[in-house]
Amino acid sequence: MARYFTCRYLWDMGAAKVIVDVRDGRVHSINTDPQPLDAYDFALRASAATWREFAKPVPEPMYHGIWSASFRRDLKIEGNILVMMQNLRNFTVQFELLRKVGVPV
Repeated sequence: MARYFTCRYLWDMGAAKVIVDVRDGRVHSINTDPQPLDAYDFALRASAATWREFAKPVPEPMYHGIWSASFRRDLKIEGNILVMMQNLRNFTVQFELLRKVGVPV
């Protein structure tokens, strides 16, 4: 589905931060202890409560996707979002996997 999707993105969950490195559409590595100078292309930043709502199997209204939360809740999308927009479907699938595996906050 996204064989040209190559980037690094940060999920900032307050106390926990994760950098996911995607190469050619596959997750290459997950950095669960990123340092301040670790590189990434774009970031999604939100409170721990927002991430917990995202991770519910059936989230409350306005927590069902990144766009709704960025308009009405505390989610911020920062950085070079062009790569995210070019591969939005694949990124959305990866994001929605949080509902199966949970979040570390």
